[in-house]
Amino acid sequence: MQYLEGRKYVVQAIFLAVALVFAARLFYIQVMDGSYKLAADRNTLQRIVQVPYRGLIYDRKGQILVQNTPVYDLMVTPREVKKLDTLRFCELIQLSLEDLRAGLKAAKAFSRVKASPLVSNLSTPELAAIQDNLIDFPGFSVKAHMARSYNTKNLAHALGYVGAITPAFLEKPKFSKYNPGDFLGITGLESYYEKELMGRRGVQYRMVNVRGIEKGAFRGGEFDTLSVAGQDLHLSIDSDLQAYAEMLMQGKRGSVVALDPKTGEILAFVSAPMFEPATLSGKGMGNRYMDLLNNTERPLFNRPLMATYPPGSTFKLVNELVALQMGVVTPQTGFPCNWKLVRCTHRHEYPSNVGIAIKNSCNPYFYQVMRTAVMRGRSANRFEDARLGLGEWRRQVMKFGLGEKLGVDLSQEKKGLIPSPDFYDKRNGYHRWNFRTVYSLSIGQGEIGITGLQMANIMATIANRGWYYTPHFVKGIGAGGPLPQYRVRHTVGVDPIHFDEIIPGMQGVVDGRGGTGGNASLLDVGISVAGKTGTVQNPHGDDHATFAAFAPAEDPKIAVVVFIENAGFGGSSAAPLASLLMEKYIRGSVAPWRKRWETWLQGPGEKFVRHH
Repeated sequence: MQYLEGRKYVVQAIFLAVALVFAARLFYIQVMDGSYKLAADRNTLQRIVQVPYRGLIYDRKGQILVQNTPVYDLMVTPREVKKLDTLRFCELIQLSLEDLRAGLKAAKAFSRVKASPLVSNLSTPELAAIQDNLIDFPGFSVKAHMARSYNTKNLAHALGYVGAITPAFLEKPKFSKYNPGDFLGITGLESYYEKELMGRRGVQYRMVNVRGIEKGAFRGGEFDTLSVAGQDLHLSIDSDLQAYAEMLMQGKRGSVVALDPKTGEILAFVSAPMFEPATLSGKGMGNRYMDLLNNTERPLFNRPLMATYPPGSTFKLVNELVALQMGVVTPQTGFPCNWKLVRCTHRHEYPSNVGIAIKNSCNPYFYQVMRTAVMRGRSANRFEDARLGLGEWRRQVMKFGLGEKLGVDLSQEKKGLIPSPDFYDKRNGYHRWNFRTVYSLSIGQGEIGITGLQMANIMATIANRGWYYTPHFVKGIGAGGPLPQYRVRHTVGVDPIHFDEIIPGMQGVVDGRGGTGGNASLLDVGISVAGKTGTVQNPHGDDHATFAAFAPAEDPKIAVVVFIENAGFGGSSAAPLASLLMEKYIRGSVAPWRKRWETWLQGPGEKFVRHH
């Protein structure tokens, strides 16, 4: 009996030992899952997330544009706040009583037991002024993180900004790895390249006593993971050109886009009116954001991507190329400047060929070019003939990257509009419209809508004689190149010979006697320019001015499009501005005798001068 009794205790001991092993194993598993339901409660084990160093942003010359600086958030855990001396607290934090009450209410709505930010983005001096006194205020703590700081006052619309993740973001599956209080890119390149910039978080497990004093790594740190810093972005932006373009656009509304035609890299990107990127960082950024949002000039509106305008006469180039490819006209085809069809901008020589027509921007000529392309006699019914012809015309035009998003590495890009037969069926009725309904498309007016980025891409396509790379800002990620989609060469389905047939006319616009874009000429500094002026009709006020060009004409290194709202004729404002940018990029500086154009563009009366 004693033997059996002894074996009973041995068996019980074995079962107890096995149970303890399983319990210990379960304890460790639950710790790794972030659950602290067993004996190791939150007072003895801390899970510390290491936020990685966010990648930096450089320009094409290696200059740092965006870097990181330490800032601090004052956090509050509502359940732990005890008998708050609100007057003293507000004086310490430099916070109004109303803001304090609103902040505490928002914190309680978020969670009574979890910490959330009460005051964000305190600088190191601001933290030093309050830190020693926080011990008197239970429930308040400080959380450090890195914020963006800027070595540039330019490029805000492209760079974007970093902000705290919102509850709405946290509900989305793509942000499942983020926690309340984390920061991420909200707009611009910061948002588009969030995955590359943010890196990978690390986790450390630390043992602490009941007073919160650290007692060492949990199990020697075997479950810890290291954070991995984000990758740097190397932009194609030329900072000197960008700053110069923003200076020239001061006081105006509109956009500037400059590309390297051979690569699709964006050299300059201006949305006017501008603001400094530092406006949306640091303490008080929420108030400054609201000021920008409520500004009637709409400085947050990203015009090169989101503003769609009729392109005006610059679109005549696309219409001519499509007609040449269709074979319905030749470079030697002439049409009379018949004002009964559509009014021309001015009296000029007879447009006996495409070069003369482009040089003088003859509206009746391009009216007849498009009519020839659309009305092909495919149906005896003139309404159906127009419908069939417009459909084919649209398919050809859209190959230039119009009527759809190009795919630039920024969000918010608009498609624009190349109207279809269905568009006019819906508006006018089936077989209740003909070419006279749509003729304004021939001169870039009417229902057509194009963004500044799309027009710049058209210039790059013409410069390349029929192909383009999708425009993009980032030429390198870390030690690598751009994203794969920016290495794909796109063709527009027009024979290269047809581009050679229209470019001399574009050179005549700028460098020819009587050309509409003479104010963009750079012959005096040895650079040939191919360009096209445009004046966009505006029913709400003065016409908009646009100019599109590339240089040097024989070996293009830069394509530029300038769009200035309510500035009148494109040759008097947009053209000289574009020429200054092309000269600065190609030569590195602007010739002293050409700086008069800077004064001209900054003067009050330039928009009223109409040069032909």
